Amino acid sequence: MNRSATLSRSVSLFQAFLHEQDDPERFYSVLAADSVAQLSRWVDLSGTTVLDVGGGPGYFADAFRGAGARYVGLEPDAGEMAARGEPEPGTLRASGEELPIRTGAVDVCYSSNVLEHVRRPWTMADEMVRVTKPGGTVFLSFTPWFSPWGGHETAPWHYLGGHRARRRYRKRMGAEPKNKFGESLFATSAGAALKWARACPDAELVAALPRYHPWWATWVARVPGLREFASWNIVLVLRKHG
Repeated sequence: MNRSATLSRSVSLFQAFLHEQDDPERFYSVLAADSVAQLSRWVDLSGTTVLDVGGGPGYFADAFRGAGARYVGLEPDAGEMAARGEPEPGTLRASGEELPIRTGAVDVCYSSNVLEHVRRPWTMADEMVRVTKPGGTVFLSFTPWFSPWGGHETAPWHYLGGHRARRRYRKRMGAEPKNKFGESLFATSAGAALKWARACPDAELVAALPRYHPWWATWVARVPGLREFASWNIVLVLRKHG
C-alpha cells in the first residue's frame, strides 16, 4: 500500500488538471513528477530505458531523466511534437499501434492519457507489451469514457453521446474540439482494459488503480460500473513474463 498517495497530493493533481488546456506546461510538469514517483513503486528507474508512447512534445522527458532513466519519446502527430517549439531531441514519429521498436528492447513502456485517442487501443497495448523486456514494466493510464472528463473539452455532454457532444461544441464554439469523437477520441472503458490485461498471455497484471486518488480510495478500481466514472483516470501496471 502506497501511503504517499495522500489527499493533498490528489488535490494538487486536480488543481493542476484544471489548467491542462490553458497552461499545459504547468499541468504536465506536475503530472510528470507524480508519474515518476508513482512508477518508482514498481521499478527503480535508474539506468533503465523508458519508452513514452504518445509523449507529445516531451513533457515527461526531464522528470524521467532526473530519475536516471534514458528517455525515448514517441508521438504520431507532428503538431504535438512541436507544441513547445522544437521537438524533443530523439523523439520518434510513429503510431502507437505499430511501434518501430524491436521486441524486448525497453525496460519500461509508459503511456499517459493516450489510449482513449487510439482507434485500436488493445493493439497499442499489445505493442507496448511486445517491446518490453522480459521482467520489464508496462505502465498504461487513460481516461475512461464515462469519467467526468471522458469527453475531454466536450464534457459533460459526452454522457448524451460522443457525436452529439461534438456537434454541440462545434455549434457553440464555431470550431471543432481538439479531441474529435470518432476521429481522435474514442469510448474506451476501464472494464475492457482490465479484461485485456487479465487475458494478456505475455504479461501479468500487478496493479490497477485510480491514478489521481489517495491510497485509501484505490478500491474504486475493483468495482465494476463504479470504476468507469469514479476512477477519473485509471492505471494498469503489468510485468512482462520472464
